[in-house]
Amino acid sequence: MATATKCFRTFFLIVVFTLLFAASAALVIIPAIHGDEKSPANPWAAAQTVQAADLAQEIKDKKTTAPTIVYVGFRTLFAGGHVPGATFRGTASTEQGLSELKKWADALPRTSSLVIYCGCCPFEKCPNIRPAFTALNGMGFKKLRVLVLPTNFATDWAGKGYRLEKGM
Repeated sequence: MATATKCFRTFFLIVVFTLLFAASAALVIIPAIHGDEKSPANPWAAAQTVQAADLAQEIKDKKTTAPTIVYVGFRTLFAGGHVPGATFRGTASTEQGLSELKKWADALPRTSSLVIYCGCCPFEKCPNIRPAFTALNGMGFKKLRVLVLPTNFATDWAGKGYRLEKGM
């Protein structure tokens, strides 16, 4: 009889544990299925963003001084195509890339007009843009903006027919 009780207790604990595990997994999975997962908070204000059409016009307009455009994503994507005049400053999602970005920016006047962008993936999931903005903003840049590419560079810049450059 004691053996049957131990078996029943073990079976009961396994069932309870499995149900608890399944319930906790459902709490994580169900919001993701419905698209209810939280997007990371943006460290910039709306006034610190620029849309692709507006930046393309700024670059084209010879009457205004174009901003310094800084790509903070992956080297292979930059080489495949980038905003005209943009410079590659490393992958801001890595310590080394962020360090290279800060080292480069340290020599610039804090009044420099900078536009940073990545475009590797959907904007709200980009691993590079938020660390880059946070670092440059923390360094005191007053005219810092983020190029908004909701889907990615290929769709929201190249796909719209805006000029681009290739190579490093």
